[in-house]
Amino acid sequence: MPHRPTVALRRCLQSRMLLPLLAAAALLSATQLSAAKPPPGVVSGSGHTVGFGELKEEWRGEVVHMTWSPRMFLMKGFLTDAECDHLVELANSETGSADMGSVFSGSAGALRRQQDSTVAAIEKRVAQVSMIPQAHQEPIKVLHYEKGQAFGNHMDLLEDDDIRQGDGGQRFATMLMYLSTPAEGGETVFPLSRPEVQGHEWSKCAKQGFAIKPFKGDALLFYNLKPDGSSEDASQHGGCAVEVGDKWVASQYIRVAPTFKQAPKTLQDGDCVDTHEQCREWAYFEECEKNPAFMHSACPRSCKRCQ
Repeated sequence: MPHRPTVALRRCLQSRMLLPLLAAAALLSATQLSAAKPPPGVVSGSGHTVGFGELKEEWRGEVVHMTWSPRMFLMKGFLTDAECDHLVELANSETGSADMGSVFSGSAGALRRQQDSTVAAIEKRVAQVSMIPQAHQEPIKVLHYEKGQAFGNHMDLLEDDDIRQGDGGQRFATMLMYLSTPAEGGETVFPLSRPEVQGHEWSKCAKQGFAIKPFKGDALLFYNLKPDGSSEDASQHGGCAVEVGDKWVASQYIRVAPTFKQAPKTLQDGDCVDTHEQCREWAYFEECEKNPAFMHSACPRSCKRCQ
C-alpha cells in the first residue's frame, strides 16, 4: 500500500510546506506552460528555455512540464557530459554503499555533501532549479544498473518512524539525474500516472504507465507530496530493467525542512542575502516565526539572522 502520513504529521507538513510549495509554483510559472495534454514521454513535446541562478553560475536550458500527477519537470542537459562522468568516477572510487531497499537489484553509493567542487556546483544547481535551499538536500546517491537489473515500483517517501523534523522531515521532492544512456530499457516508469506510453521504442515495463527515457545529462524533478501535505500516490515509480548496456543515475532527495544546520551568515562576508524576491513580504506577514526552518535558511536578511 502507498505510504500515507498520519493526520498529525500531515498538519505538521502543511505548516512547514508553504514556502516549498510556493517554490514549486514558481517553477511551473517559469516554464510559462498551460494545462495542455502532457507530452507522451520525453521523445516528443517541447518545453521552454529558462534560466536559474546568478549570471556566473546560471543554468539555462529547456524545461518540459511532463505531468500534473505527480507534478513533474524534465530538465534537458542539466548536467554536462564531464559532470556525469565525474559522478560515475566518484561512485566507483567510493567504498561505502547506500541501502535502497529490497526492490533494487543494482548497486548504489552515497557521496558526501560538497565532496568536491563539481559535487558542490551540482548541489547548488539543484537548489537553484528547485528553488529550495541546499540545506534541505540529502547527500547525492549514485545508482548503477547492469543488464537485467531494475528498481521495482516504490515511493521515495519516508515511513512515519523515520521522519524526524530535526533531520528535515518528509521528502518533499526528488531530483533524478541521468548519468548515462542505456541502449535499450532502463526507463523511469510511473505506473499510476497517465497517459501510458506507446510504441515499439518503449520496453514492456515502461508501458505500465507514464515513462521517461534516460538520456545522459537530463534530470527529472518530481514531487512526492501534494499541496495539502498528503502523499502523492502517483509519484510511485520504478526503474525498468536495462536490456542493453548499463545505466547510471544520481538521485537527490529534497526535504520539507533543512537537513543540517548552516553556519551563521555574516554581513561582512557578503553571504547574508535573501534567496527569494518575496522574502521581505513573507517576513512582514510573520513567516519568520511561523515557518522558521525554511525562512531562516532562505531569507536570513529579512528575518534579521545576520551577525
